[in-house]
Amino acid sequence: MIHAYSESYLYDAKQNLAECFDYAISNCRFNADIFSRLFVQSGYADKFERGNPAIVSGISGIELAQEIIMYAYMNYKFPEKIFSEERSEVYWAGWALADYQWATCRRFKDIFSRIPLSEIVTMYSVYHEMDIGHFIEDMNKKYMSVTQEIHLKTIRENRGISQVELAALSGVKLRSIQMYEQKVNDIDKAQVRTLYKLSRVLGCSIEDLLENPEL
Repeated sequence: MIHAYSESYLYDAKQNLAECFDYAISNCRFNADIFSRLFVQSGYADKFERGNPAIVSGISGIELAQEIIMYAYMNYKFPEKIFSEERSEVYWAGWALADYQWATCRRFKDIFSRIPLSEIVTMYSVYHEMDIGHFIEDMNKKYMSVTQEIHLKTIRENRGISQVELAALSGVKLRSIQMYEQKVNDIDKAQVRTLYKLSRVLGCSIEDLLENPEL
């Protein structure tokens, strides 16, 4: 597996995400799942998982949280950071999640769609004193145990487009679309031209249609 950024940045990445979540949730009092949604919708999750140096190590976790919050609340009044010698459950969740995302190359939006941040926070009591490998292993088990619709079907239905309409508009055969959505054929192995045609009609990126874009 090819990681999006060098392991030399991983410590900074873990510290930044931990501080980001802790400040937003513990200090700014955001609901964990609402803030994780903002993290994804703002585009900062994408930058983080791609290893953008300015995001994983160039700014502080507090600054990152503020940028994410300002994406939705331009005039938000930020409280002072309350420092504590003990790391909170939320801080640990951010730290562990950054490690998990780097190790698996999964997208944050896919992780949160199966395992909400609020649930990851509750894992602190069991895993915070264990080797991180145990957390990563059990997170993988949780992730794989959740059955979800294929991305193509989810995006198509969210756009209000039927399979027949998508076939007509994209030029991709109806049977091919059905086979991808039924997981009979692996969409990750589809020709780029096919993915481009589908993405153009659906108004998304090719990567959004892939089930495992890191592969």
